[in-house]
Amino acid sequence: MPNIKSAKKRVLVAETKTMQNKMLKSNMNTMIKKANAAIDSDSADKAEAVKVAVKTVDKCVAKGIISKNAAARKKSHLAKAAK
Repeated sequence: MPNIKSAKKRVLVAETKTMQNKMLKSNMNTMIKKANAAIDSDSADKAEAVKVAVKTVDKCVAKGIISKNAAARKKSHLAKAAK
C-alpha cells in the first residue's frame, strides 16, 4: 500500500481507468455479438448492426483498448460473416 499522497492518487486513478476500459471493451463485445446475431438471423438491419460494431471497434482502437491488428481481425470477421 502506498504511503505517499501522489502514489495513493495514482492507485485511485488506475482503478478508475481500469473500470472505464472494462466498460468500453464490454460494450464493444456486446455490439459485436448483436451484429453476429443480426447476421445469423438474416435480419434487414444486419448492415446497420455491422456498421455500429465496426464504429465501436474503431473507437476502442483510438482509446488504446485493443490493438490495431486485433481490430482489423474483428472487422474482417464481421465483414466476412456479413457477405
